[in-house]
Amino acid sequence: MSIQPIRLFGDPVLTTPASPVEVFDKELRKLVKDLTDTMRDAPGAGLAAPQIGVSLRVFVWDVDDELGHLINPSLSLSEEMQDGQEGCLSFPDVYYDTPRALRVVARGMNMHGEPVTIEGSEYLARAIQHETDHLDGILFIDRMPGESRKSAMKEIRESEWFGSAIAHGREPVIKVSPHSTRGLGI
Repeated sequence: MSIQPIRLFGDPVLTTPASPVEVFDKELRKLVKDLTDTMRDAPGAGLAAPQIGVSLRVFVWDVDDELGHLINPSLSLSEEMQDGQEGCLSFPDVYYDTPRALRVVARGMNMHGEPVTIEGSEYLARAIQHETDHLDGILFIDRMPGESRKSAMKEIRESEWFGSAIAHGREPVIKVSPHSTRGLGI
């Protein structure tokens, strides 16, 4: 088991699009295991490789006792939306309502390079969209409506962990998602 430190908001790796995985080898399988161990230790419902400082298109999830991983994902989203509370391991103790598509079909590869398709709704759909956003350099606060984002940023600036990040020279980059904020365009 290899638990890795989780990067916090302000680290540039979180806002940089990750590179596609091209080699499916022992190193990739170790990355999936490290992500899983780190996510479970945190604990969280999902974790993307950039959150542990690895800029590759890989994420894991643990939702409703279903543990999985996906590499190089592409998503098809429902037009029907859901609004629900969302948090992120890179934003400790910050939770806000965030709009997402209600259902998702995610296609990608497993750690052995075999094609997989994952279909999910509600919480699993939210987790898959959230983690795929991480791979695109998009944070969940980028998906929030303006007033909610302002409230979240106030809470973040007042948090103890944020002050620690700034003290270590990791000034956050705040941006607006280039995709539809209704969660329809990933």
